[in-house]
Amino acid sequence: MNKLLIMLLALQLVGCATARTLDAAKPGAPVVYAGTRLDLYAMKGGCCAKDRFGAEAPSYPGVDLPASALLDTLLLPLSLLTVLGVSFQATGGL
Repeated sequence: MNKLLIMLLALQLVGCATARTLDAAKPGAPVVYAGTRLDLYAMKGGCCAKDRFGAEAPSYPGVDLPASALLDTLLLPLSLLTVLGVSFQATGGL
């Protein structure tokens, strides 16, 4: 049971629309609830997710939707600050 749960969580993170849209950082792309919006766009049969969001939609947007909605909600304060133009000048990585 625990192995199944871990596998599902790992697969969820690989296809997470929120992570994909944050990674894309496309100018002009939606920021607030971007992953949730990408999932809904794909579920409605949207044709050009890469052009609109800067990221490909997950293979199973209906499965990804709850996790993306949760992560988008947790990141909402940062998303709103980004839309308002507040910049953190954060860098990182190796």
